[in-house]
Amino acid sequence: MSKKMSKRPAKAATQSKPQSGSSARQESNEEPTIAKPTTRVVAILYDGMLVLALLFLVGTVLTVIGTLMTMDAGVDSSQAQSLPTWYQNAVMTPSFVLTLVAFYGLFWRRGGQTLGMQTWRLKTVNNSGHLLTWGQSFKRILAACLMPLIFGVIGSLIGGSRAVLLASAFLGLIFNYVFCLFNPRGLAVQDIVSNTITLKMPKVAHEGLWRGFKNRKNNK
Repeated sequence: MSKKMSKRPAKAATQSKPQSGSSARQESNEEPTIAKPTTRVVAILYDGMLVLALLFLVGTVLTVIGTLMTMDAGVDSSQAQSLPTWYQNAVMTPSFVLTLVAFYGLFWRRGGQTLGMQTWRLKTVNNSGHLLTWGQSFKRILAACLMPLIFGVIGSLIGGSRAVLLASAFLGLIFNYVFCLFNPRGLAVQDIVSNTITLKMPKVAHEGLWRGFKNRKNNK
């Protein structure tokens, strides 16, 4: 009787192997799909916290430098002055743009994923399926800013206040992804303008951010 009982678990184990193998084959047969707009927006919110921290750091450093270069330092807050307009437009604004390009461009070039995109298994590539170049990254960022800029200009003409301008620019950002619902392929505005695409990767094909950095380095 003990011999019969000892054979049953072995038989059950052999039966379970094809099931696990079939499930693995099923997962490996999955293909990347175009990412849904809701998932993309959530990933942007994840990255937004880090981007805001970087912009705040850059702005603080440039404000200190600009104050030392262009203004006399006061002794209390009542003597504080705003930076010259030329410094804000010629130094600070381009620095903020370059910070965004450096952040997204570095991640997109190395692994196609930012930290927020990695969490949701998203990956941005060009239409050929390759990682973006610096030029393609810059073009995609400008394309993503196109609708917020247009909405912001319209908002400023209608309302004129800073709050209306920011609210209008935010609506322009949301419009980029609402557009996905009406596009037959589910593409956002920046996808079409920059000839790039953001994919939802299957678990098997999900490389991960740090492994992508490592593989990219080894392939050079």
